Amino acid sequence: MAEITIRPATPEDTGQILAFVRGLAEYENALHEVVASEADIATALFGDKSRGVEALICLQGTAPVGFALYFFSFSTWTGRHSLFLEDLYVAPEHRGSGAGKALLKALAKEAVARNCARFEWNVLDWNEPAIRFYESLGARPQREWIGYRLSGDALQALASD
Repeated sequence: MAEITIRPATPEDTGQILAFVRGLAEYENALHEVVASEADIATALFGDKSRGVEALICLQGTAPVGFALYFFSFSTWTGRHSLFLEDLYVAPEHRGSGAGKALLKALAKEAVARNCARFEWNVLDWNEPAIRFYESLGARPQREWIGYRLSGDALQALASD
C-alpha cells in the first residue's frame, strides 16, 4: 500500500475538494443539497475575502483519497479558539487504510500548534461506523448541546425584521 501523506489544500485542489464534498453528501443521502460550485469553493478557501476556512488533502502515493475542511471558533469559557472540523471524507475504496486517522491526527496537531482548547466536529446519529471510529480515538459525544440552524426563508425573515 502506498504511503499516506497529508498536505494543505491548494487552489489546484478545488475540483477535487468539490468532488469529495459531493461524495460525502451522497454518503449522507443529501447530494441534492449540494449547491456549491468550484468557484464557491475556490473563493471560500483561497479568495481575498476568505474567512479562515482551511483544508487538508490526504494522498496515498500521489492519488488524492480524502480531505478535511475546518475553521476556528472561539470559546468565551476557555478564552481560546477551538478547531472545528466541518467535513472529513475518505473515498470508500480507501476507508480502513489509515487515511481518516491520518487526517484527524494532522488536525489534532494543528489544534495543539495553534493553542486550541478543543477540537470539535459533528457526526450524524445514524453513522455508526464513524461514531465507533471517533470513539476509538478517545472522542466523546456532547449530548447536552443541541445544534440549531437558520437557513433559507427563515434566515431571510429574521434578517429582514
